[in-house]
Amino acid sequence: MTISKSEVRCGMRIDWDVPITMDDGNILRADIFRPMNDGRYPVILTHGPYAKNLHFEDGYPNAWKLMCQDHPDVPKGSTNAFQSWEVVDPEKWVPDGFVCVRVDSRGAGRSAGFMDNFSQRETQDYYECIEWAGVQEWSNGKVGLNGISYYAINQYLVAGLNPPHLAAICTWEGAADFYRDGSYHGGVPSSFWGNWYDMQVKVVQHGLGTNGPTSRMNGELVCGPETLTPEELDKNRLDLKQAIHENPLCNTFFQQRSADWSKIKVPLFSAASWAGQGLHPRGNYEAFMNAASKEKWLEIHGLEHWTHFYTDYGVQLQKKFFNYFLKGEINGWDKQPPVQMQARYPNETFGLRYENEWPLQRTQWTHYWLDAKELSLNTDHAPKQESHQTYVPANQGITFKTQPLKKQTELLGPIAAKLFVSSKTKDADLFLIVRVFDCVGNELVYQGTVDPHTPISQGWLRVSHRKLDPQKTLPYRPYHSHDEVQYVKENEIVEVDVEIWPTGLIIPPGYQIALTIQGRDYEWEGVGVRYSNFKNELKGCGPFLHNDPLDRPPDIYNGEVTVHTGGKNASYLMLPIIPS
Repeated sequence: MTISKSEVRCGMRIDWDVPITMDDGNILRADIFRPMNDGRYPVILTHGPYAKNLHFEDGYPNAWKLMCQDHPDVPKGSTNAFQSWEVVDPEKWVPDGFVCVRVDSRGAGRSAGFMDNFSQRETQDYYECIEWAGVQEWSNGKVGLNGISYYAINQYLVAGLNPPHLAAICTWEGAADFYRDGSYHGGVPSSFWGNWYDMQVKVVQHGLGTNGPTSRMNGELVCGPETLTPEELDKNRLDLKQAIHENPLCNTFFQQRSADWSKIKVPLFSAASWAGQGLHPRGNYEAFMNAASKEKWLEIHGLEHWTHFYTDYGVQLQKKFFNYFLKGEINGWDKQPPVQMQARYPNETFGLRYENEWPLQRTQWTHYWLDAKELSLNTDHAPKQESHQTYVPANQGITFKTQPLKKQTELLGPIAAKLFVSSKTKDADLFLIVRVFDCVGNELVYQGTVDPHTPISQGWLRVSHRKLDPQKTLPYRPYHSHDEVQYVKENEIVEVDVEIWPTGLIIPPGYQIALTIQGRDYEWEGVGVRYSNFKNELKGCGPFLHNDPLDRPPDIYNGEVTVHTGGKNASYLMLPIIPS
C-alpha cells in the first residue's frame, strides 16, 4: 500500500502521494507543493501519464541539457530538484502564492488502475481532481490548469465538462482533435502515437515497480511499490496503437477524445508554436477561433515546443494570466491584446508584436497558380493551357517555385491548396510541403517541435478522404469529414482541397516560395538527430511520420500520381500574405 508523507524542503511544504478517491473507488496519487504560511491559495493543477516523480533530466536528458544550455534563465532561481516533464517548476510558483498539485493519471506512475489515455474515464478523473483541489483547506477555491502537450490536450477535454472550481486554463501547445491533429493527417495514418506510447507512456506505467526508475525527488519508486508481470501490465492498459489502427475513420472513438469547442467557456490562454507540424499548433489555433470562452488569448512562439514554457518569457506570461483570473490582481491582463506573437524571420530570429485577431483581418488571401509546364507558382492568373506532371511516390515528387520575390513578403496564417490529381491506383496519399529558398537556392529550415530541420509548413491528404464537411470548411481551412472512403478510378481526375497547417515567416526579397507535392514524408538532406525518447532519427518531420507499411500498402500507395494544372484544372496554393 502507498502511504503519503510530508516534509518541508526548499521553502515549501510538500505532501507526497496524497490519495484522491474517484467515484468508482479507484485512488489517484497527487504531490502537493504549498507555501510555508497557512492560508488559502489558488491552485495550479496537472493530471497526466508522465509520472509526477520522474525528474525531467532522468526522463528526457537530451531536452533538459539542450534547454539549460541555450536558456540559462530556465534553471536560474531554482534548485531544480522538482523539475518534471511539461509541468511547472513549483520552486518558481509557490513563492508567488500558488499551490502546485501534480496528479498521476489512472494507470500511470503512482496511480493504480486501467490506463486509457484521453478517454472519458480519464477526463472524469480530471474533473474530480479539480473539484477535490477546489475545496481543500489550503485552496482559495480557484483552480487553474497549466502544462504542455498532454497536459494541454486534456485541459480542453475536462474544460468541456465545466468543473465549478475551474477558473482558467493555459493550454501550452496542445492538440485538440484526436483524429485530425495527431492520428490521421488528412486521413493518412501517423506513426506518432505508437512511438509516443512505447517511449513515453508504457515506460512509466503503474506496476513497473522495481523494473522502473527510482525518483531523485523523494527516493520512491516512480511507478508504484508493486511490481507486476508483463502480462499483468498488458491487461492494465489500452493498446492505443492497435485501437487507432482499428478505427480508420473519424468515429466515436476519436470524437470522445476530442475537444468540443461549444462547451469550453472558461478563460483560455492558448500558446502555439510556429513549428509544431504534426501534432500541436492546429489545436491551439482552433481553440482560439472556436472555443465558446468570452475571454481568450493566443500566443505564438518559436523554438522547441517545451522551451518557452520554462523561460522567463513564458513563465511571466503564465503568471500574469493566472494572477488575474485566480487571484483577482489588477495587473493589466484585461488590456492584453488578443494575439501576441514572436514574428519569425530567417535564421531563427524573432520580433515581438501584437494583433487583434486570428487570422489577421488584413490578410490578402493570394492564389499562387500552379503551372506544371513551367513548374512555377505565379499570382497573375491561372494558366490557360492545361498541362500535367507525373511522379512516383517513392521518389522526390514535384516542386513548383515562384520567381524571386521583388520585395519583403510576410506569410502569416492558415494555408490551403486546391489540386486536380489522378492516380494509377484507386487511392493516393498527398504530402504537400511549403518551402522557402534563399537567394542562392538553399532551403530555409526551422526548429520544429523536436526536429531542428523542419520546413515552413506541411499538409496531407489521402485522396479517398477528400470529402469536405461544408458546415466547418472555411476558404482558408478545408475541413474533411473523414466519415467515408471514396476511391478513385484509374486516371480519373479528381478535385481535392488540402489543409496546410498555419505558419508565419517574414521573407526577404530575392527569396523564393515553393510547393512540393510528393507521396511520402519530407526529408531534410542533412544529417538528422536523435533523442532518447523517440525511436527514429529526426530528419525533417520529427516523430510525426507516415511510414507504417500495414497502413500504406505499396500496391495502392506507390502508384503513379499526376498533378494537373491550367484550364479547367486550375490548381493553386492559397497563401496568407500580410501587406507591408
